[in-house]
Amino acid sequence: MKAMRIIAILTAILFLAAGCAGMSETQQRTGTGAAAGAAAGAAIGSLTGSWGWGAAVGAAAGAAGGYLYDQTQKSKQKAYQDGYNAGKQSK
Repeated sequence: MKAMRIIAILTAILFLAAGCAGMSETQQRTGTGAAAGAAAGAAIGSLTGSWGWGAAVGAAAGAAGGYLYDQTQKSKQKAYQDGYNAGKQSK
């Protein structure tokens, strides 16, 4: 029975990893934030007896954090690229 559980978990991980292959960076970062937030929220919520609400709130907060992180990274990359292009044109 324990072997079946391990196989099921590994299969789920494989499908989740394969499902992220066609996603944009924004989708990947938002999804990662949501998953991490849900896990943390469920863990914290289980201490108060309401793991479901904790997971839901954690997923929402994590998704928002992942999205904001993505936008920050894109802003940095754009600023770098603009500076690089300006430097090339000034030569």
